[in-house]
Amino acid sequence: MVSAQNIGTVRNASEPAASGPEHVTEPVGYDAILLASFGGPEGQDDVIPFLRNVTRGRGIPDERLEEVAHHYRHFGGVSPINAQNRALKAALETELAARGVDLPVYWGNRNWGPYLSDALREASADGATRLIAIATSAYSSYSSCRQYREDFARELDETGLADTMVIDKVRQYFDHPGFVAPFTQGVADGLAELERRLPGVDLATEAHVLFCTHSIPTGDAVHSGPAARGFGEGGAYAAQHRAVAEVVMARAGRDVPWDLVYQSRSGPPSQPWLEPDVNDALRDLAGRGIKAVLLVPLGFVSDHMEVMWDLDEEATETAEGLGIVSVRTPTPGVDPAYVAGLVDLVLERVHGTPPGERPAETALGPWYDVCRPGCCENARLGFRPAVAGLVP
Repeated sequence: MVSAQNIGTVRNASEPAASGPEHVTEPVGYDAILLASFGGPEGQDDVIPFLRNVTRGRGIPDERLEEVAHHYRHFGGVSPINAQNRALKAALETELAARGVDLPVYWGNRNWGPYLSDALREASADGATRLIAIATSAYSSYSSCRQYREDFARELDETGLADTMVIDKVRQYFDHPGFVAPFTQGVADGLAELERRLPGVDLATEAHVLFCTHSIPTGDAVHSGPAARGFGEGGAYAAQHRAVAEVVMARAGRDVPWDLVYQSRSGPPSQPWLEPDVNDALRDLAGRGIKAVLLVPLGFVSDHMEVMWDLDEEATETAEGLGIVSVRTPTPGVDPAYVAGLVDLVLERVHGTPPGERPAETALGPWYDVCRPGCCENARLGFRPAVAGLVP
């Protein structure tokens, strides 16, 4: 039986994690891996029901949802994210088998089938009660970490598995070598491609690298990560992206200026979100005489809708209209280094690896196994029950 959550006790956690250490250094015998993702529609008839799920509780009418739906309808109503997660699940299973790790992988989404509840019921039916979760999001914020943890708690309650199932979660992996390496290679290759397409271009004075990530409300950004770390404006979310971008540029070994920019904002215009928007940044660069831009989707693990629409369509069109040559680098996807890195993160918890032996490419990590109190609050909704972290 899983004990009820008390002050200082982590809900539905394995015994080594239940007392809330920053890093768990005792081995845990997990039964399975839970691959958790956002989900996406797989046909035109799915688009509006999917968007209703994404915006549940906000009272947004269908006519407003249709304004966003055209992104999906442009691609036949099919989001690429589910196919990408099927590929990632298969790649994880292959990597686990190659290492002799006997852990099945169950996949569930927050907003479309297969749902998290489906994955939990399937795992339970197979006799798995101790799960280690991997979310397809590398950074700290409400939507990229705590919301997953809240959804785990809610689905445990709604499926009736809260008294029998444990769900721990791997640490945020923004600076794990397996996540950073594909971006480093992508920047090196992308800058070489810009030189090929613009012979004689001086990258140091005529080019710019834009590291792109999903914008979030500034209120949520301020609350991302533990308040005690004092990350300031943009919170841990912005700090983690900047730290990784610095590492990528240093590893690429090219003297090219760069900035962190944002994309895919939503919500009312009156609500402040992180800026600058990638399109505004492109306009500013054009005004400064920049001829070439490298778009690096640093905030994304795969080429899902925000990458394919907001960067490959909108940002690319903006750059072309401004006379700027742009190249977009790949996301990790199923890059072998990324897949191996995710398995490494699982094995850290299986073996109870001490924090000093865990790889981290920035001074911010290795990040926490058990989220700290007050971490990544939703500024609009406040704190709701969540696993894999201390209350609240």
